[in-house]
Amino acid sequence: MTSKPLAKSSTKPSINSSKELAEQILAVVALIPYGKVASYGQVARLAGLPKHARLVGKVLGNMDDRSTLPWYRVVNSQGKIRTTIFTEHGQNLQAQLLLAEGVMVKNDKIDLKTYAW
Repeated sequence: MTSKPLAKSSTKPSINSSKELAEQILAVVALIPYGKVASYGQVARLAGLPKHARLVGKVLGNMDDRSTLPWYRVVNSQGKIRTTIFTEHGQNLQAQLLLAEGVMVKNDKIDLKTYAW
């Protein structure tokens, strides 16, 4: 039995390193302007990873606590923020950071018509 040589693919090489994927996602998050928000799906698309919104959430969830990237500017597709991270005073951290940028948060939700990137 002889083996045939593999044909060269004309498509771009796939990125199979999770570190590289995370770097792509974080590079997009760094671009979200002050006072604006982006959805997980939007970040995924802009990072070249359409249909990988959950991966964006996973990458953001695994960020170093000392990171200065504006993770808090990423919300779900309905404009809802995370409700699991609180300040030492019991306030929602994401809401507090967004409010500091002038983004209004009402009932843990952002008006995407006003604040979407």
